[in-house]
Amino acid sequence: MSVFKILVGEILLVEPGDVIPADGILISGINIKSDESSVTGESEPIKKDTENDPFLISGSSITEGLGKYVVTGVGEHSYFGKTMLALTRKIYEGLQVEVEDTPLQQKLDVLAEQIAKFGAAIAITMFVVLLIKFIFIVATTIGFGESPEELVNGTEFMEKLVEILISAITIVVVAVPEGLPLAVTLSLAYATTRMLQDNNLVRVRAACETMGDATTICSDKTGTLTQNKMTVVKGIIGHTVTFSSEIEIKELNSWLPSKNVSGFIENSFKSDIDIFHIIKEGIAINSSVFESKNAQGDSVYIGSKTEAALIEWMEKIYSDISAIRQSTSRKCIQVYPFSSDSKSMATVLLISPDAQNKQSEPIYRVHVKGASEIVLSFCDKVAVLPKERDAGPPELVKNCHKIQKSILSQINEFAQQSLRTIGIAYQDFTETEFHNWLEGDIRQQVMEAIKNEKIEATRKIEQSDGVILLTASISSASVSKINENEMEDLTDETVLAHCLAQNFLAFQGLTFLCLVGIEDPLRPGVTEAIEKCKMAGVFVRMVTGDNLLTAKAIATQCGILTRGGVVMEGSTFRTLEQTQLDAILPRLQVLARSSPLDKQILAARLKEIGETVAVTGDGTNDGPALKTADVGFSMGISGTEVAKEASSIVLMDDNFSSIVKAIMWGRSVNDSVKKFLQFQLTVNIAAVVVAFVTALADAGEKSVLTAVQLLWVNLIMDTLAALALATEKPQPDILERSPQSKEAPLISIDMWKMILGQSIFQIIINLALYFCGGPLQFRQELKYNPSISPEVFEKASYEYYLLRTICFNTFVLLQLCNQINCRRIDSKINIFEGIHQNPYFICIFSGVLIIQILITQFGGELFSTIGLSGGHWITCILIGLLSLPNGVVIRLIPNEFFSRFMKTNVPETGIAAFESELARSLSPSRQQSIQHIPIHQTLARTKWVMAISSVQSELKVFKTLRGTRGMHFNSSTPNINVHNLSFGFTHKQLHVPSSLKNEEPQEEMKMASVVQTFLEINKKKSFAKSAPNVKAETE
Repeated sequence: MSVFKILVGEILLVEPGDVIPADGILISGINIKSDESSVTGESEPIKKDTENDPFLISGSSITEGLGKYVVTGVGEHSYFGKTMLALTRKIYEGLQVEVEDTPLQQKLDVLAEQIAKFGAAIAITMFVVLLIKFIFIVATTIGFGESPEELVNGTEFMEKLVEILISAITIVVVAVPEGLPLAVTLSLAYATTRMLQDNNLVRVRAACETMGDATTICSDKTGTLTQNKMTVVKGIIGHTVTFSSEIEIKELNSWLPSKNVSGFIENSFKSDIDIFHIIKEGIAINSSVFESKNAQGDSVYIGSKTEAALIEWMEKIYSDISAIRQSTSRKCIQVYPFSSDSKSMATVLLISPDAQNKQSEPIYRVHVKGASEIVLSFCDKVAVLPKERDAGPPELVKNCHKIQKSILSQINEFAQQSLRTIGIAYQDFTETEFHNWLEGDIRQQVMEAIKNEKIEATRKIEQSDGVILLTASISSASVSKINENEMEDLTDETVLAHCLAQNFLAFQGLTFLCLVGIEDPLRPGVTEAIEKCKMAGVFVRMVTGDNLLTAKAIATQCGILTRGGVVMEGSTFRTLEQTQLDAILPRLQVLARSSPLDKQILAARLKEIGETVAVTGDGTNDGPALKTADVGFSMGISGTEVAKEASSIVLMDDNFSSIVKAIMWGRSVNDSVKKFLQFQLTVNIAAVVVAFVTALADAGEKSVLTAVQLLWVNLIMDTLAALALATEKPQPDILERSPQSKEAPLISIDMWKMILGQSIFQIIINLALYFCGGPLQFRQELKYNPSISPEVFEKASYEYYLLRTICFNTFVLLQLCNQINCRRIDSKINIFEGIHQNPYFICIFSGVLIIQILITQFGGELFSTIGLSGGHWITCILIGLLSLPNGVVIRLIPNEFFSRFMKTNVPETGIAAFESELARSLSPSRQQSIQHIPIHQTLARTKWVMAISSVQSELKVFKTLRGTRGMHFNSSTPNINVHNLSFGFTHKQLHVPSSLKNEEPQEEMKMASVVQTFLEINKKKSFAKSAPNVKAETE
């Protein structure tokens, strides 16, 4: 049946592997579990039943069980349909998502329009002025007329008019930045190609340059920050041997085999057993996972992630774990699967005598593992290893409350680190002991229990209408007749399978062996990547569907959560009003138990307040949030197709470190465009001014740079320069500056200094060459005085074209050297840094120089040039090289001089904004004390201190208004310094850790009491409304 034909009210069957096609309610089923990770972000399968959770969400998949459900929502009315609708219409739950140009594109459009207007104005002015000049000169000298010998006739006038018009149009061609789109396209194309090598598949090219100015990143946890693979990271064996690193885990192989356990079965059986052998035997056999092959052909374990983590931990120590599973000397007698009630699982083995175990007779061994505190409660003995290597066998300690208390303390320590703790224990029985127990009282107890269960079952009568009724009573005679023959034939397997047998074998008398801590560890390099983000001024937030404690622990471990940061749950976040949301956003670092809608609300609001937002997502329902963000990152490995289609960039390795590389390439794209702009504007200004001034000064209204020469300059300036400057690789120091605000000017002060400084320098050089290179009046005489001899005319013509060639050659060489200057857009002096890493720049620079030599020497009439001598070339080259030291001088000029004429009060974003607001909020003495604190350490204090200062100000107003009515303030009230206070919200869904060190706890509690009272009577809907219980938190 096609999913397009499903209607509301129909009954659908589901089984493992099915994807839910429509929303519905479960009406019957057996052991159904649904994987909703792609829809809601829940990493674990959700158990579904008709009582507690009967809701099936479209887009999720069935992992276990069979069942039926009734359809309640299809198409755009289903959960999956709403998501797809949001991607097509770009609207979700009232949040409008508009497709906007990137900040760089918007600024470039404005700049290109301004340059075009400027060039057109200059061209029109030049055309009008030259035309008037020509008319004036002719009218005052030889005049206009039809005489072809003495007067300027109509044909000559039209020829001159066309010549002036061509010069004016050439100015427009030079001024209009037609190479700007080419530079942007080349830079983006180069960056996207290289980013693929850094595991960033760019789907939307504009996202490259947008990522360069990202001010905040909202990142997932599972799979992005962590490896999405449960791993044993810490543990304690025999109460004394600890490990907490990969190296220590591998060293266990040489440490533990020498530790033998003897005398573990008192008064019945003596053995000499390797304690490490018992642990690996219990992990290998007391497990429900099985080995399989993935799509790449690698071996993986299928089943519980926790059990797989234990198996992989043991494989690091003992590689041939499969040999234990396949051993013929071990026979599995009974398995007690994991139960949510007992929080443990157990396996009973019959171990035959062999040379390895040095046993003289078979034994029965019970392996137990589960929640550490539960397993510890089943134990009355603890194996305690000596602290020194080879110091003897372990000591078997019975009923020692001190050791058990110590183990509980270690369990709590692991739990505080958000580790999932697993305890491993065992118990041995001799063959005689086991059979005596099996034939003893336990058999009678199981018989009685089964009989009672049968009696209870007969008391329930199912009526035709489905209502279950209980009979009043059953006579004892009837009870005694219930399956008496079956009770007499009770087998050993039936006895062992009963819960009473499990209570005896697995829930008491065990020996505690080891404690391990399991977690989803951070990906390698994540902590360093987040530190780089902080250094780059990018604020990183964790948005995850995991529980609050796990999210907080991982965020602290990787450096996202700092002192003063807010940890909030999604259920609280989505209920905040806009004023409350704006108040909490600056310090919100972790959003736990969040839905994809929470992620979208967060991204939309951050954009509204001026942030450039990047969001990561892997689920189907993350699509709207990925679309809402300025840059959406989807996961290439774990992400759904819907998420990939909605994203701008796909992380091929699902690693946060790749996002940092995207930031570097994004900034490199921005820098490349700005380098090109810096170079182009310099050429524009110099070429336009030189052409305009020399055309006015020339008797024939000809610019020193002809139309063909200007077209060659335009080719250098646009196409070739774009290719040379747009292929720069990002340098490591590119992350040492803060991101630019959306309102920041496209051309910085450093760029304006270089543009104006080099333009003025080039104009002066070229005009000096032009005006000082020879007399000017001979051009007038050459034009209008026919009495000049041919020898004088030829000499004057040679000097005339020689001067123009030198000016043209010098102008081009100045641009070539300035191209090297433009490799930097900051105030740093080293302009050759990384130049060897850009072969395109070297080849283009060399190619342009060679072509310029050919044009100069052999251009002839086409380029209006004549060949230059060696001395002329040396002069031109030396003058061109002066551009380099001139660039050094310009960079040494302080920016303060230019800042008077430029817009510098641009709103800051990201970490820079928080740092500035913190500095404004603190007293001068406190400002001086934090000047040497890194930005990312003071970030946590910024908005928090401002919020407390605001509360303090309102308290003063409240004191004045209220007076003696109700709440009294007197002179004895201590003077509270809010900068020494730290407040934490105690709401169950909102946690704020301490932000500052408490120096006066008593005064802090008094201040907290005042704030508590103020918040209770304050009728405004403020930030405090979301957390009614406020208290001071001592760290």
